[in-house]
Amino acid sequence: MAQSDGSMNKRSDGRSSDALREIKFTRGWLNHAEGSVIVEFGQTRVLCAASFTAGVPRWMAGQGKGWVTSEYSMLPRATNTRSDRESVKGKLGGRTQEISRLIGRSMRSIIDMSALGENTIVLDCDVLQADGGTRTAAITGAYVALVDAITWAQGKGLVKGSPITDSISAVSVGIIDGKPTLDLCYEEDVRADTDMNVVCTGSGKFVEVQGTAEREPFDRALLDRLLDLAVKGCSELTQFQKAALAK
Repeated sequence: MAQSDGSMNKRSDGRSSDALREIKFTRGWLNHAEGSVIVEFGQTRVLCAASFTAGVPRWMAGQGKGWVTSEYSMLPRATNTRSDRESVKGKLGGRTQEISRLIGRSMRSIIDMSALGENTIVLDCDVLQADGGTRTAAITGAYVALVDAITWAQGKGLVKGSPITDSISAVSVGIIDGKPTLDLCYEEDVRADTDMNVVCTGSGKFVEVQGTAEREPFDRALLDRLLDLAVKGCSELTQFQKAALAK
């Protein structure tokens, strides 16, 4: 768990308001995927698999560029009550589609598609257990799986250049009991006055900011404090990613 200012108020799990949950990456979890990792943000666990295939969608053929996309889902018992599989329902929910697109956009923001060549990487992010922050954990883990898949392709001579231009991670922030708070668990997320998901590159640039005032509207000063806290969290996540990839 990241070190933080001990003067800040403690939360139900003992963290200060500016602390991440315990972060873990377990790489190579799947035998067949070109890149895979289980990422853990506290009790939230997501399996991220990166599949590398030659060729691109028909609408991109002949352009000399690659494509990166994503699919997100939750296991039926990822939460405290069972939900039906969307594949059985025959229709993807709006939340699932939104998060799938968010993960894909986030990964594409740090990939040079020309350097990738006419190859496709699909990132499958499956939530094994949910305790808040599943989309932010998925993005943070998907990057690690993506790096491993591209390293695999480079080793096979399928990718000649260096397509990865930066790292990417994501974290949630919110207002809990009037205080800006980092990396919300589910219990905090449902009672937050404001909650926000922030996607940042390793160089500190924003890719996406999703924020909503669930109760009281927030002003610009509070928005700046939340963004500063998110950047701090993403910077720490970047270090966890680097450490995991160095093993």
